[in-house]
Amino acid sequence: MTGSDLRKLNIGILGCGPISQFTHFECCQKGKNVHLYAICDEAKDLVERMAQIWQPEKVFFNYDHMLEDPELDAVIIATSDAFHIPLALKAVEAGKHVLVEKPLSHSIEECEKIIEATNQRQVVVQVGHMKRFDQGFQFAHDFIREKAGEIIAIKAWYGDNTQRYTFTDNLQPRPVRSLLAIKPGFNEKANLERYYMMAHGSHLLDTAQFLGGKIGALQAHLRHQEDLWCWFIHVDFESGAMGHLDLTIKIRGDWHEGFQVYGTRGSVFAKTFNPWFYKSSEVECYLEEEQIFHRPLAADGFSYRRQLESFADAIISKQPLSGTTLREGLEITRGMLAIHQSIRDSSSVHLDNLRYTAL
Repeated sequence: MTGSDLRKLNIGILGCGPISQFTHFECCQKGKNVHLYAICDEAKDLVERMAQIWQPEKVFFNYDHMLEDPELDAVIIATSDAFHIPLALKAVEAGKHVLVEKPLSHSIEECEKIIEATNQRQVVVQVGHMKRFDQGFQFAHDFIREKAGEIIAIKAWYGDNTQRYTFTDNLQPRPVRSLLAIKPGFNEKANLERYYMMAHGSHLLDTAQFLGGKIGALQAHLRHQEDLWCWFIHVDFESGAMGHLDLTIKIRGDWHEGFQVYGTRGSVFAKTFNPWFYKSSEVECYLEEEQIFHRPLAADGFSYRRQLESFADAIISKQPLSGTTLREGLEITRGMLAIHQSIRDSSSVHLDNLRYTAL
């Protein structure tokens, strides 16, 4: 952080592709405690175009050079999934804080490697599950912890829909692309079971553990017909609560996401919207002793910006993360592997008893 403005974190964004164009650049522009210090991508044409629009202090075409800058405080890793851990590790080793896009990894070994490196360097690393910063989610989370009593059951669902791009293409600017963009050595969408689980299943698992705590065991079923993929997952939480998770891609209908939580003193009912609508979840929390529903207005629906501000607050104020930690990112990876194993073996799987170590 610069001496002239100790309350703002100097952010460098690695990756100038669609996710940065849709949200990360704007988050740095609008965030109250962050400053868009630098952007970096090996696609020179893309960096120069984004620099004209967003006006960072510095531009880099080499990641190592950006990490060498002493004024840089933190990095947002906004690249293809396969690069998340290797690039985050570089930042950690350079002593920079990191907000890494979800999913953290496809591999337990990778997760453990970055946890060890972070412990040695004492930097903050947060996984970009922005739904935790949806004001409706946060209201529900606090109600569950403080008022709902013992949690008996949790249901959560995530349904991407066939018409999603009809909606989002009207909401978002057309992303600028480059033929020079660096891509993994394999087609990430060639195996749709793997791709959907990492892209969407990771969100659902994070929601489950945010609301219900650590998952102990699960049993999953998958049905695939044409371009419709549906996972039903029975979950046993370590708390003793039971759960049902529904991941369905592509629903014939509108975006379908939400959760229900049943406790001994109250219940929670929530509807979540397409994230690009920047609209908080509609949440109703019922308290039996009052026989009243509580519903937050939740006017600030820019959960991506709220995520970045919280990340910066944790660094500036040296407070515990309120976002997804590396340990929780590891548990999400374990959950994805357990789902994969359960489907292959047609059996229940304990997350501490996995045969697979990578998707």
